[in-house]
Amino acid sequence: MGSGKKVARRDNAGSLSRKGLVLNYPQSLSSIERSQTGTVAGAIADLADPMVVTDRLTKRYGDFTALSNCSLSVARGEIFGLLGPNGAGKTTLIRSLLGFLRPTSGSCSVDGFDPMVDGVGLRSRVAYLPGDARLPRHMRGAGVLTFFSEMHPCGDVDRSLRVADRLELNVKTRVAFMSTGMRQKLALAVVLGLDTPLLILDEPTANLDPTVRAAVLDLVVEARSRGRTVMFSSHVLSEIEETCDRVAFLRKGELVRELMMSELFQRHRVTAKTTSVSAPASISVPDSLADRVRVSTITRANQELLCIDTDGDLSPMIGWLDSLQLVGMRIEPLGLRAVYDSVHMGGEVVV
Repeated sequence: MGSGKKVARRDNAGSLSRKGLVLNYPQSLSSIERSQTGTVAGAIADLADPMVVTDRLTKRYGDFTALSNCSLSVARGEIFGLLGPNGAGKTTLIRSLLGFLRPTSGSCSVDGFDPMVDGVGLRSRVAYLPGDARLPRHMRGAGVLTFFSEMHPCGDVDRSLRVADRLELNVKTRVAFMSTGMRQKLALAVVLGLDTPLLILDEPTANLDPTVRAAVLDLVVEARSRGRTVMFSSHVLSEIEETCDRVAFLRKGELVRELMMSELFQRHRVTAKTTSVSAPASISVPDSLADRVRVSTITRANQELLCIDTDGDLSPMIGWLDSLQLVGMRIEPLGLRAVYDSVHMGGEVVV
């Protein structure tokens, strides 16, 4: 585990094992040896040497299970999305990976480091943006960037200032007088300015206007192009669709599905009114399409519509769709919304 990666010492012994290395003020980290990371521009690495691994990771609080038997792997150089409503277990998973929580059972590692054995070494490899980032209110933006850049072994204040500039942040403003959106920009400049192998971003575009949101997503994709790994949690499904290579769905503490985005984009949803039938059970699906089609109904604008989820090329289905006497037919990519709704209503879709 982590052979060849040296950690000299930590200041204020024990503080880093309990608190966030990034954006939990004040902490210190002064003597961790800087790590040199290679870049793998373009393609996602396979999972033979993953950046993140969890094995049956479980966290309980008395009778309440926050995370249950979660097993996943995140490849080096990919953007991995985490989706789920509040309380699904996303934050518990992230905090367990960083060593802020001790698992009830199971194990996890980041870049070969076990958070319960060498949490400081692990966090020297990670830049983490929490959903409730705390910043020193008495400092100006530039001072905050300098503080965290000097504290972290992968910090570079010039790089952080460049990120702040791209996010259109005035770093001369004191944190106490910043708006919520400005503080989010500052937190992003701190985290994205750290050249760590792994980025963990929890709702990174919260409180940002559309232009800045787009800049943040560009920075995330650029990080991947330089070989960095990104774990990305968001409630904005379009952001996950635009940036992520793979996504995991959590529900009530359980990992219920993983999905390659490239596979999702091959799926389509057909919605229409029909003049001949009113119930999905009345529709006869040819045997040749039976394993590629799911028929249901949905309600839009107080109108019940026939809904057909399809897998793959639509060409073999055109004749069958024509035979259904559909009115106002609309064909669109299935999208994460359909999968998300299905997962959290306990149903199934063709994925």
